[in-house]
Amino acid sequence: MTGTTEPGVVVVSIDTEQIWGYLDCLNEAEFEARFPYAPEAHPKLLARLCAAGVRATWLVVGGLALRRDGPGLGRLGSPIAERIRIPAGDEASAPLWYCWSFLEQLRWACPAQEIGLHGGLTHLVWTDPQVTREMVRSELREGLAALARLDVRPRSFSYPRNLEAYHDLLPEHRIRCFRGAPPALAWRLGRTFSGAMLRAWDELRCAPPPLVSPREVMPDLWTLPSSMFLYPIGPARARLIGVRSRVERFSRGLEAAARRRGIFHFSFHPENLVESPLGFDLLDEILEKLVTSRRRGDIEVMTMSEVVTCVERESLHAI
Repeated sequence: MTGTTEPGVVVVSIDTEQIWGYLDCLNEAEFEARFPYAPEAHPKLLARLCAAGVRATWLVVGGLALRRDGPGLGRLGSPIAERIRIPAGDEASAPLWYCWSFLEQLRWACPAQEIGLHGGLTHLVWTDPQVTREMVRSELREGLAALARLDVRPRSFSYPRNLEAYHDLLPEHRIRCFRGAPPALAWRLGRTFSGAMLRAWDELRCAPPPLVSPREVMPDLWTLPSSMFLYPIGPARARLIGVRSRVERFSRGLEAAARRRGIFHFSFHPENLVESPLGFDLLDEILEKLVTSRRRGDIEVMTMSEVVTCVERESLHAI
């Protein structure tokens, strides 16, 4: 990945969480109003990726993989149960919470998609002041166990809200890479007013997203930061910042990766695509640009774990 004749690299990572990612801010009715038909976004997105021949890294909240009789309140066997109300049921009775059959479809998709873990079993934010190390360990262990029932053993990871903590627990559970936050001031400012305004400003001016490089955080654990996240396209945001900025910023990241032979890491949530009737049209345009660039030989598409494997092999050859 360091040779001057090699193409650039594009990584697509998808935080797959449904309502689990919004438990602290939206109830079910509010979630459905903001993200209509959210469960349908997953198979539609997968179908488009497969049609385009694009492999992505799907970072999945473990709770989505529970097949029948979801945990319900107090049945998680974890301190998490004391913090959030989780309905008993299955994907037929509680489709915002469970999607076992979609994950089975994802597991057998062609081209093969990478399935990683997003947070653990319940999208617990690891940096919450009330969260202990043992709660995190339990959350992580149970999330992995839920995916193991699908015969999935994640090697890639993303933190809820991109808030990093307890790095050492990841290699302990055989996770070898995680997605870091974009290396930009707007993201370093976090969920603050200043950070939100700067992220909006980046969209307004269609700022080129940065290219990124993997970095070894500790032995057997790498971080691959995101270059950009798809900025929300709901009506309120779109009135202020037109949807075209999302396509333009993606194009600039793609062009930079091709020109400089670097890595452009594009991230989003499937829910983003149902905030607006324009969501999947926007995705189609993004995928068309990606496929065209790949066809020319300017870039190749890789998963998170594939990037890390390539870097580790290069490091070994350099010894």
